[in-house]
Amino acid sequence: MKFTKIAAIATLLFLGASGAAAQSLGDYAREARKNKPESNPATKHFDNDNLPGDQGLSVVGPAPVAETAAGTTPAATAPPTTSDSATDKTKVADELKKKLEKQKEKIDALSHELDLEQREFRLKSAAFYGDAGARLRDAAQFDKDESQFKSDIDDKQKAIEEAKQQLDQMQEEARKVGVTEKDKDKSSDGSNNKDKN
Repeated sequence: MKFTKIAAIATLLFLGASGAAAQSLGDYAREARKNKPESNPATKHFDNDNLPGDQGLSVVGPAPVAETAAGTTPAATAPPTTSDSATDKTKVADELKKKLEKQKEKIDALSHELDLEQREFRLKSAAFYGDAGARLRDAAQFDKDESQFKSDIDDKQKAIEEAKQQLDQMQEEARKVGVTEKDKDKSSDGSNNKDKN
């Protein structure tokens, strides 16, 4: 019993000494980074330690200064007020949302028409192949109808693909303007949520 108490105390002392001497991994990495020689001093690397906290960080650099024909810089124009730019942005976003909704409705309508066309073709095919007399009497007419159905179906599939490409382009424009999927869901009063479920 004495031996187990001594072993437990020795283990605790050993762990305490090793824990106190241990350096956190973050501290070690910062120190290693400071001691590392720079390979290219012309490039500036930003991390959490050297990011400016009180000012913004310019990703694209300063705006180019336009020169007039006389070689002088034009007077600075007053930036639009935040309320004007915010309302303009919301107007543009609302217009894009409406266009996106119309395009989605167009795709849905085209898909519905295609589905009806395919159902009608399947029903006519089933009726034709189910009746041996009709196959003998109306084979030429059915071949014409079949080719017409197939061309109509192909045209509608192409129209759907074109509409989907237009929707993708419109969504890309909306993304560039700053309209997100969340914004579209909020503005449509849940109609998108029904489509997604």
